[in-house]
Amino acid sequence: MLTNDDGIKASGICALGKALAKEANIYVCAPDSQRSAAGHGITVGKPIEVEETVFEHAAKAYAITGTPADCVKIGTKILLDQSIKVDMVYSGINLGGNLGTDTLYSGTVSAAIEGSLCGIPSVAVSVNSHQATHFELACELAVNACRKGFSKMDAKTVLNINTPDLPKEQIKGVKYTRLGAREYQEWFRPQMGENGKTQYWYEGNPVVYEGLPDDIDVISMQDGYASITPLQYDMTRYDFIEQVRNWRLEE
Repeated sequence: MLTNDDGIKASGICALGKALAKEANIYVCAPDSQRSAAGHGITVGKPIEVEETVFEHAAKAYAITGTPADCVKIGTKILLDQSIKVDMVYSGINLGGNLGTDTLYSGTVSAAIEGSLCGIPSVAVSVNSHQATHFELACELAVNACRKGFSKMDAKTVLNINTPDLPKEQIKGVKYTRLGAREYQEWFRPQMGENGKTQYWYEGNPVVYEGLPDDIDVISMQDGYASITPLQYDMTRYDFIEQVRNWRLEE
């Protein structure tokens, strides 16, 4: 099953669908419009609308008014009601990287994590430009994750794939990485709205790092490499449990 956060008509999900259709039957359950930076939010207190639509190379496709996580949660159930069991969830290809701490905001990564929560091995795929046009390596890595990873991945695993927006031959290689910090020189730009109220537009430029290990996903991308980072939804700080226990907060 394919989803994303850029919307069902985005160029990235179309490229990914075409590539994966050569390996498996694909089903698309994606937002009906742009939902970037939605994080892992889900819709409660109001209905989610689902409309069957046409998506090239897909056996079935649905445009959904909810968040990326909604799309996975409801999409897997809609398909299961039709006796279609989802073997893997793919989210992307996102226009823009999902690296380091940005994964906490990412609708793309959150959709893949929702797949994991639903008991399905999942893959998030991104190209590091909001005007991305080079999907070749991202598609190749996504297909290989299906060919080589499906039988080895458990439901707790999410692969987070990021590639530079360059022709494949200009990318230096692939590194297997861990998450790092993704910081920005950021600001909120004020602007007067038509209603007379002040609006604030969030903007920022990524920080360029020096002297950090090259096994960090952000550094790999900065150095011209694609990165593959295995993720999990368990955010427990295991090495700190005993210390917190010794605080005796219950007393």
